[in-house]
Amino acid sequence: MSELLEHLKSGAVLADGGIGSLLFERTGRLSETNHVYEALNVDRPELIRGVHLAYLQAGARCITTNTFGANSTHLDPVGEGHRVVELNSAGVKVAREAIVAFREQTGVEGPFFLLGSVGPTRTGQESPGRLKGIYQRQLETLVGEGVDAVLFETFGVLDHLTALIKLAKQAGPRTPVVAEMALRMKPDGSGWQQDPVAFVNAAAEHGADVVGVNCCAPWEATAFHEVVKDVPVVRERRVLVSAMPNAGGFQRIGHRYMTHVNPEYMGKLARTFANLGVNLVGGCCEVHPNHIAEMYNYLHGLAGGKTVAPALSTHARTPAGDDIKKTNGKFSAKIKSGIKSDQFAVSVETLPPRGTGAGLLKSKVEFVRELAESGLADAVDITDGSRGIPLMPPGDFASVVRESLGWTAATGDALEFIPHFSTRDLNVMGLQSRLIGYHARRIYNVLFITGDPPKMAPTYPRSTAVFDLDSIGMVRYAHGYLNAGVDFGGEPLGRQGDPRTRFTVGCGFEPEAVNREREVERLRRKIDAGADYVFTQPVFRRSALEVLEPFRGGVPILIGVMILSGLEHANRMAEVPGVVIPEDLIKRMAKFETVEDQARLGQDLAAEQIRWVRDQGWPGVYLMSPASHRPVLPVLRAALGG
Repeated sequence: MSELLEHLKSGAVLADGGIGSLLFERTGRLSETNHVYEALNVDRPELIRGVHLAYLQAGARCITTNTFGANSTHLDPVGEGHRVVELNSAGVKVAREAIVAFREQTGVEGPFFLLGSVGPTRTGQESPGRLKGIYQRQLETLVGEGVDAVLFETFGVLDHLTALIKLAKQAGPRTPVVAEMALRMKPDGSGWQQDPVAFVNAAAEHGADVVGVNCCAPWEATAFHEVVKDVPVVRERRVLVSAMPNAGGFQRIGHRYMTHVNPEYMGKLARTFANLGVNLVGGCCEVHPNHIAEMYNYLHGLAGGKTVAPALSTHARTPAGDDIKKTNGKFSAKIKSGIKSDQFAVSVETLPPRGTGAGLLKSKVEFVRELAESGLADAVDITDGSRGIPLMPPGDFASVVRESLGWTAATGDALEFIPHFSTRDLNVMGLQSRLIGYHARRIYNVLFITGDPPKMAPTYPRSTAVFDLDSIGMVRYAHGYLNAGVDFGGEPLGRQGDPRTRFTVGCGFEPEAVNREREVERLRRKIDAGADYVFTQPVFRRSALEVLEPFRGGVPILIGVMILSGLEHANRMAEVPGVVIPEDLIKRMAKFETVEDQARLGQDLAAEQIRWVRDQGWPGVYLMSPASHRPVLPVLRAALGG
């Protein structure tokens, strides 16, 4: 088996994005007479090398040769048909030069893989019998130059694709073939213009090693993999799968035409694809290095928790129990006392400030004071670099609030602090140190999350995610090690009579996760590792909570409720992988013309959902209002009274 296929079988491998659209961005010229993109391999190799280097720098480990249209049907009309062999050969060489230069400049060994790009004919009307004459020189050149795979991309005619797979295997029997079609859904949403299952089976039958889609919308790529994941040749891994969608289409947002499919969206989409079992992940038109960088960050985050094995200890005690944890604060007291009808637990999320503005910090502190005085909440949970943005650390924000409001060890805290605790930024040693610091500062409740990868603006220094542990590992270490009186290496935390910490341990869950089976299995592992409670991501469909029924008798589960600030916010959230907003909710909000009326509806819906959660016997809610904290108290008063 080729090295590329071995790596693809071990997990998602990141490819590059669009070459043609990036060349258009960098040159301002379309591929045309006197400026043929494929001819730039020879005429301006430094430009093509720069494109490859940009994708390598962003994190791509598979780069695609600039040979998409290097066949006679594209080159003959612009007078370049005599250069088929030259341009394909140069396309491989300049890409390989970029890999060598990247290794020398960065010291990153890879491995890196080279995909020989082959696109469809100019019209798609040619008979399959003519394809050998059109493609043979291109395929023999790419294979002869040693590409790691032949990549057929953006095909729309299945007969053409299957004939070319066969032709590629004749040119290089040991060279893997990646076969991708630009499959689209019907405009009315009633199905596919071409059958995905028929495509996958036909491509596999003719010898493709990897099958997938490209040059389609991100949501079409996701739908494709949902359709084909149970096809026998895919389920049995006789063929691997790929996804290289476009960056989406433009639409009117406010008074501008923009696309919701920004780099961060593509990053989350890459994680979704990996969770679906996609082996080769990349992009097509308008997916550029900034998108690939985010995709790399999110895929890197999935590797968290795979590098550290738990230490064994003979010093561990019985972990701190419920009687101790009940005294950690109002929230812990409720969830550890057995939830009763009058003990509905409420935690409200807040984001610490990003910069040094005194006014913003004062406003956030004042919100916590008002929340505490209302008596409607038991805890304030503080995000940890939410969305991968550098914010004030949760522990520091809690200290500022305490100092500002006069909450001391003697007075106690009017609200229990629950810092989110991301495993992104610290190695194992740093993770333990921060928890010990929290304990010394009377922060006894921690919500463990794996966390979003770093989100960098173009001017921001590149930040590396660590992810030594994932959230499951952190739950295990907090409960089974620190709460048992030993450090992460199994040694006693001190010589005192009882060195145990007393953390109330929280974790998260996505009811609408794309790979729900994986998410449920991770929840089981978190609970088995010692989680005391669960916060769900925002849930807008009540039926989505059915997946949690088997867990209701065990650990307390607090349902995520998000206050939508308007139609634009709702549409944006609807595009986030793992969040589903019902179409009827969107339609209800769209009936209101003003943002103010839409916001009022968003608040009404949140209050209605909180009442429903309480009436259904769930032990509490985790309330989010990312746009502003102003609606929080009105929503809680409407839902709970007071």
